[in-house]
Amino acid sequence: MSDVFIIGAGMTKFAKHLDRTIKSLTQESVQSTLKDADIAKELIEGVWFSNSSWGYFTGQHSIRGQVALREMGIENIPITNVENACASASTALNSAYMAIKSGEFDCVLVVGAEKMFDTDKEKMFGAFFMGIDVENTEKQIALLSDLGKDYILPPEIAAAEAGKAGKDRSVFMDVYAGMSKFHMAKYNSNQKHLAIIASKNHFHSTMNPLAQYQIDMSVESILAARVVSYPLTVPMCAPIGDGSAAAIICSKKFLNKISANRAIEIKASVLGSGSNRKPDEEDKDIAARTSAKAYKIAGLGPNDIHVAEVHDATAFGELHQYEALGFCPLGEGGAFAESGASKLGGSLPVNTSGGLESRGHPIGASGLGQIFEIVTQLRGEAGKRQVENAKIGMAENGGGIIGVEEAAMAISILEKY
Repeated sequence: MSDVFIIGAGMTKFAKHLDRTIKSLTQESVQSTLKDADIAKELIEGVWFSNSSWGYFTGQHSIRGQVALREMGIENIPITNVENACASASTALNSAYMAIKSGEFDCVLVVGAEKMFDTDKEKMFGAFFMGIDVENTEKQIALLSDLGKDYILPPEIAAAEAGKAGKDRSVFMDVYAGMSKFHMAKYNSNQKHLAIIASKNHFHSTMNPLAQYQIDMSVESILAARVVSYPLTVPMCAPIGDGSAAAIICSKKFLNKISANRAIEIKASVLGSGSNRKPDEEDKDIAARTSAKAYKIAGLGPNDIHVAEVHDATAFGELHQYEALGFCPLGEGGAFAESGASKLGGSLPVNTSGGLESRGHPIGASGLGQIFEIVTQLRGEAGKRQVENAKIGMAENGGGIIGVEEAAMAISILEKY
């Protein structure tokens, strides 16, 4: 089986691109990726195209990748369409990785594109209901709300939040709020820990020109911001946005034919699905299980990771991943953030791109946006946000929700070649 390498990575700026189309965003990211790899598109043998909601917003189902790529002359070759909620792009990468690993292909393109922002807010937020079991929506929301039953909300906040999920916010904000309150009740973490994480990510974003938001924010201003779903305030939550990201991956055989000066090796790419575990069975968490497989394949452990991009749809998502990925002991995610370990200059910088909270979260592109950042870091090309001596990086990308955890998750471990 072949070793697998990333030889090109590119992305658009993640933003509210009301005047752009999926086609134009796709073309921009693919063209920049081809230029980065310094190869012609004719050398691409197959494509995995990631998108989640093009069909929901415009009716373009079924052949999304073929439609998005035809105008730039990418045709004839196999094009596989991938949809796996917020983990769509990293799932596409995993599928392409396995195709190279098997020896069936030597050079393929992976691309994710999404347009989520819409002036019709209720329609826009309603799109996120696609990431849960729609036949059991009320049961699912009740389950997640019950997670926080041991954390008593102030009456005025409880009254203000009633009945707004999917109307003034994504339902996933309530998902993360329930998980946050469970953690706060069990481990005594607090809202300030979440503000520290959000402040850190907003600081990182000021050094990333491709981030949707590039605004430094203090812990105090984040705590004082409007509550979305307690304990989450607006700056603790990923914004709605649009964008595209892509990567070209290849075999060792192909790599030997071109310049390998900037190649990044994929040491592990693992895709997992959620289980019907109980809330307190945290050792069975999808990220704990999936990362354990990735570490084993790569022959590495949490202490070997120099930089990480994790799925922080909210600040609590990042706190949870500190623990699930083994960066700190269970229950100590808040203390890990407060120590400064996850900030640039710390022992393990996390979300140097600004994360989903600042870089943005166009669902079908987010996982490859993470890969772009890790590749940039391992190449030593991240400028002011560069992590010193970064040689090994990890990207964790989760999607959807069933039960008390993500429905899907892909974890990639990359190493400078």
